[in-house]
Amino acid sequence: MNIVLLSGGSGKRLWPLSNDIRSKQFIKIFKREDGVYESMVQRVYRQIKEADPQAEVTIATSKTQVSAIHNQLGDAVGISVEPARRDTFPAIALATAYLHDVRGISPEEAVVVCPVDPYVNGDYFEAICRLGEQAEKGEANLVLMGIAPSYPSEKYGYIIPADMGEISAVKTFKEKPDEETARRYIAEGALWNGGVFAYKLKYVLEKAHEKIDFTDYQDLYDKYESLQKISFDYAVAEQEKKIQVMRFNGQWKDLGTWNTLTEEMSEPVIGQALYNDSCENLSIINELNVPVLCMGLKNVVVSASAEGILVSDKEQSSYIKPYVDSIEQRVMFAEKSWGSFMILDVEEESLTIKVTLNPGHGMNYHSHDLRDEVWTVIEGRGYAVVDGRRQMVEPGTVIRMPAGCRHTIQAETELKVIEVQLGHDISVHDKHKYPLELSEG
Repeated sequence: MNIVLLSGGSGKRLWPLSNDIRSKQFIKIFKREDGVYESMVQRVYRQIKEADPQAEVTIATSKTQVSAIHNQLGDAVGISVEPARRDTFPAIALATAYLHDVRGISPEEAVVVCPVDPYVNGDYFEAICRLGEQAEKGEANLVLMGIAPSYPSEKYGYIIPADMGEISAVKTFKEKPDEETARRYIAEGALWNGGVFAYKLKYVLEKAHEKIDFTDYQDLYDKYESLQKISFDYAVAEQEKKIQVMRFNGQWKDLGTWNTLTEEMSEPVIGQALYNDSCENLSIINELNVPVLCMGLKNVVVSASAEGILVSDKEQSSYIKPYVDSIEQRVMFAEKSWGSFMILDVEEESLTIKVTLNPGHGMNYHSHDLRDEVWTVIEGRGYAVVDGRRQMVEPGTVIRMPAGCRHTIQAETELKVIEVQLGHDISVHDKHKYPLELSEG
């Protein structure tokens, strides 16, 4: 089974745990049976592999999310990188070309596309497998999954099936309605359009060539930023005559706000927090290394991270986006393919960062023109290379790198380092990368 997971968006509705790099699908708040916390993307990937261990998973995402995906899922997952945001049709066209031209998937094989962030159980992925099998039959060019509505939502579009069977032809699509109209749709058997569908690879490849002038994956990638922004629904699904919908009656939830997300937390507190007995329906997520104390709060979410602190009524938390948009701040925490970093202090001519390197990983060999750096190792072991000279590092090791000096640090165990950057113009753009070379002797 070939699955394309769409992973986009900045997730600002879940500030301060999310930012322009760390979207909601990377926040680790779901507790597994072994007590380890996992993110939405880790949970979905695990559930796919439990349903079909041989499934080939490709994530369609922006460049800013690639490092976090590798950090959380490793290097085995395929990634179709979108050079810019161009909505779901260009993203799916690019991912389909990637499967065909880069991964060598046959045009006759089925592909299932779904969002990376629904909160679902194992029966959802069993249904995903059946959706792919239905597409392989060739009865329809496109097979959608319709979610049986649990309430008259105004957030989703609706699919109107031709009949009430498990698999039915699609009669029509309806835009996001008001509540009264949604009730009428549901009474007529309408299903939520959850953005899940399956097709034979050749179908979308042909549609892509019809609508976009390109030769192959690389050509499409190079032209991507010039493509029209258009959804897959508008460009393909609503124009297709041979289209079916498969009904799904299991749990499906879009965890797009703090209100919906906290409903699925297995415990009221993650991180250091205390609350008294007069609190009711309180959820606390604290990523800071300081305690949070709550007294007498009812129906409130408290979230604290390096990005900021949110204290909100759960219902009101759905309306935070315009306020977050007004906040001008550098990204304070990010996961990278090699580990993660958290900014601890920002001064006019200095920046202090806590860097965590995963075992076996390290930084690029690089230099800076406009700043000096100082590394202080606080945990773990590894080695540093400074201007070609290699030295072992351990807790207490201090290394100073003046501007222009080439340097890297590599972890043998998990390695934690306090990095202090010193200079008049500290910028992420002040960086030159080099192949690693070691001096003799």
